[in-house]
Amino acid sequence: MNTQLYPCLTGVLLLLASMTLAASSLYAQDYPPDAVRGKSIYARYCQTCHGDSGHGNGPEAASLKVSPADFHRVRSFLKSDEELLRTIEHGIVFSPMHSWRGQLTDGEMQDVLAYIRLLSQQGP
Repeated sequence: MNTQLYPCLTGVLLLLASMTLAASSLYAQDYPPDAVRGKSIYARYCQTCHGDSGHGNGPEAASLKVSPADFHRVRSFLKSDEELLRTIEHGIVFSPMHSWRGQLTDGEMQDVLAYIRLLSQQGP
C-alpha cells in the first residue's frame, strides 16, 4: 500500500468519526429535563391511567387488565432513570403501557420522567 495515502486516510477516518459524534448528539436534549414541562406532558398523556398524583388510579385504570404503575410504591421508586425511560420509550409487553417512541421526543420523555420523580417524592 502506498504510504502517501496514510495521512489522507487518517483525515477521512477522523472526519467520519466526528460526523458520527455530531449525529449522535443531535438526539440529545439541548436543555436539562424540566418537571414543569413534564407536568403538562404527563397531564396530556399519562394522567388518565396513572392518576393526578401518580398513584395508578386514573379514570382509565379500573378498566385495565394490568394496573398502571403507582409511582409512590417502592418498586417504582427504586427503578433507575434508564429503566423508567426505557419503559416510557418502548412500553411493557402484554400490558396497556404502550410505547411513546414517535409520539414524544427524547426531551419530552425526559421531562415526563423528571415530573414522575417529583410526584414520587410527594406524600399521598
